[in-house]
Amino acid sequence: MITNYVRASGAEELLRAMRARAASAGTQIQAAAQVILDEVRARGYDAVVEASLRLDGAAPREITKQELEAAAGRIAPALLAALQESACNIRDYQSQLLQKSRVWESPIVGGEVGQIVRGLDRVGVYVPGGTAAYPSSVLMNVVPAKVAGVGEVIMVTPPTENLNDAVLAAAWVAGVDRCFAVGGVQAVAALTYGAGPIEKVDKLVGPGNAYVAAAKRLVYGVVDIDMVAGPSEVLVLADESANARYVAADLLSQAEHDRLASAVLLTTSEQLAEQVMGELAAQTARLSRSEIILESLKNYGAVIVCDDLSQCVRLANEIAPEHLEVVTVSPADILPQLHNAGAVFLGENTPEPLGDYMAGPSHVLPTSGTARFFSPLSAESFLKKMSVINFSRAALLSVASGIITMAESEKLTAHANAIRVRLN
Repeated sequence: MITNYVRASGAEELLRAMRARAASAGTQIQAAAQVILDEVRARGYDAVVEASLRLDGAAPREITKQELEAAAGRIAPALLAALQESACNIRDYQSQLLQKSRVWESPIVGGEVGQIVRGLDRVGVYVPGGTAAYPSSVLMNVVPAKVAGVGEVIMVTPPTENLNDAVLAAAWVAGVDRCFAVGGVQAVAALTYGAGPIEKVDKLVGPGNAYVAAAKRLVYGVVDIDMVAGPSEVLVLADESANARYVAADLLSQAEHDRLASAVLLTTSEQLAEQVMGELAAQTARLSRSEIILESLKNYGAVIVCDDLSQCVRLANEIAPEHLEVVTVSPADILPQLHNAGAVFLGENTPEPLGDYMAGPSHVLPTSGTARFFSPLSAESFLKKMSVINFSRAALLSVASGIITMAESEKLTAHANAIRVRLN
């Protein structure tokens, strides 16, 4: 159970320990990932097959669209309906955010400037297999890419003996273009460099184990990546009006993800803090992943009692959590003060699992304090933009002297010459 129960003034050491979870992959993991990446880059699909047989015990293969549709027919109708409803909500939310191409008149008379916005040509989506198979993550990664107009979405998932039907069904619902049973670093390498039937992509997204995360770090720059996500986390900011049973349930919903997951309560009420501690114990006893929850709460769970809401807000902005729930008398009044979070959930009727599955925004969010500068995955993440400039001769002549002056100040005489030759 939570052993970190502190006043806000003593929280700094605790916060440092939580941030340490984001430490980079060990040198052995990174070195092992680099070996496979180099092999695939040098020898292509043969190296992918060899690594897959050695590490996963199965050769890669393409999963047909017919197989995806058949999987959708095998899952429970209620689950299929939920996946379809979730995809619809994600599609609607992402469509509202989508940027459009536009051109406008420059302040320089006779000039036009603008921006062309297009989806990337090809994107790879990594989907873990085995016990870490989450069909919701398929939707949250694939649907925004499709809304953005990505030309082709390729999904990869480890070649387990029995592929997860819910994951395959989610791929069918989301509209995956091609799907391959291949996982690990070899899948990252194939998508990065292209290997056999697996074509190289422009961007690689999706969660994976420590080796996949290390490989994504190593290939960044050859391809774009979404982010290297750390363990899941939730921070609940609550006052005395909060329902302790609800708060505890929401903290537990993140603690069950992973032994490294973090669940933190910031509150102005010592009474609520005590009630939540009691509820955590009572509810954990009834949950299937209680062993994981207990370790997560012991090492990375915390209850921090603050003097007032302003102190809560300051700490929340410093922590910059993946998920931030605000359960106060007037949560919307606090929203303008909250600057750093992956996603904010306002009020007791907006629990974090709503965002994980059904609300619409992607649940792929920055972790480990990176919400200070990273944003959630969205359709925007799959767009590329080109600047457009179109000047008449008169417009060019009106700024020619300024261009020449600036170019010569930088000793770039060929730049200046490219303007001068147009002056005669």
